[in-house]
Amino acid sequence: INAIGFYTRSLAMNADSLWNDIESIRRTAPLVHNITNYVVMNSTANALLALGASPIMAHALEEMESMTAISGALVINIGTLSKPWIESMHAAASFAARRGLPVILDPVGAGASALRTDTARALLQSGAVRIVRGNASEIAATAGQQAQGKGVDSLMDPEAAAGAAREISRQFKVVLSVSGPVDLITDGTRVVRVANGHPLMTRVTGLGCTASALTGAFAAVNPDPLAAAAHAMATMGIAGEIAAAQSAGPGSLQLHFIDALYQLDYATIARHLRSTEAGPPDSGIGRSTWWWNAA
Repeated sequence: INAIGFYTRSLAMNADSLWNDIESIRRTAPLVHNITNYVVMNSTANALLALGASPIMAHALEEMESMTAISGALVINIGTLSKPWIESMHAAASFAARRGLPVILDPVGAGASALRTDTARALLQSGAVRIVRGNASEIAATAGQQAQGKGVDSLMDPEAAAGAAREISRQFKVVLSVSGPVDLITDGTRVVRVANGHPLMTRVTGLGCTASALTGAFAAVNPDPLAAAAHAMATMGIAGEIAAAQSAGPGSLQLHFIDALYQLDYATIARHLRSTEAGPPDSGIGRSTWWWNAA
């Protein structure tokens, strides 16, 4: 157990551990409850299905307890907020915490408005959230730091938000997954960087939200939130690379991305996975840095 109480392994990710989680998702089809925005409901549901999970999109306050009772994870995405939805988010988070379910928060557009930033902070302060997945400006804004964003898009590199990510992780005992050209995932002690992905992915709306939804699927089968978050980001990046190689533009990328998720196998992961991991000086990994593969 690390300093903030998470289950840990000496290494959060390699091709074997990532493939084991994908097999678990395909074998058990965990139900992932999403309270998410109107823009991405269809695309995130299809991505979860393609990976092997089972999605449900529900936001009515009256059914939060029932939905949480049958789910393996809860994903809260604040992309299209309203007061009734915020009430449902808090209720679902509370029910999930009581059941010990992993809760993933996507603070979409935090920093763009006080409502978004305050809602993200309030959900963090509830103590129910285990993983926060967002872009660098959203993470910086959620930490109360100066953020550089344009609406829901980030103008910051994940490394610029590394300090904010560590601060949030240690303060709220959560894993931070910061997306960008090289994704940064940390539990405040260990840091995993994932170098998979393709620039064309930034031209398709909702792929960040999809990453949060897939994080829910991985968290449903893996008790280590750092590994679950890193595995989700690697899966997104690898599928994005494969899709981009077959696509003429962002329109066809969306179709090929879903197919790539569905067709992922161990050999493909081993060829494509590019990640590093570092730990503190007194950890079992002694701040070692490693790369898996690189075809």
